[in-house]
Amino acid sequence: MPETTPFPSRLILAAAAISGVLLALAVHMLGARFGLDLGGLWRSDASNFMSAGAALAWWLIATVGFSGGYFTASLMHSAASGQLPQRMQHFLIAVGVLVLVGAGQAASAPKSTAAGVLGGLAALGLGAVMAFCGAHFALRKA
Repeated sequence: MPETTPFPSRLILAAAAISGVLLALAVHMLGARFGLDLGGLWRSDASNFMSAGAALAWWLIATVGFSGGYFTASLMHSAASGQLPQRMQHFLIAVGVLVLVGAGQAASAPKSTAAGVLGGLAALGLGAVMAFCGAHFALRKA
């Protein structure tokens, strides 16, 4: 049986971070559709409920970004002989579906305001940091 070589850790880290960011952005877009919008933090007419919804969106995006990065890095590290395991295939299919659903939702949304743009940038930054942390912890554990 030929000897397998592991993926380079930088490749795993980059792929896991990108996957986590895409998941976090998809969750942000889907959450905005249901009223969980980070843009509520910068609106002047926001009610008390909007602050709770923005906090819930913040935690949801951070959790999905971290777990997406961690899960992807763990699966890529354990991949043998260059073939994707069945779990990795299902995870990548789920990521693709979430991204497509989020992109479709974003394309049908009304024009965004300055608060919406700031919320999207905050979700991007938060998702990137948390996905990188999740991937880094998964690689340190392995």
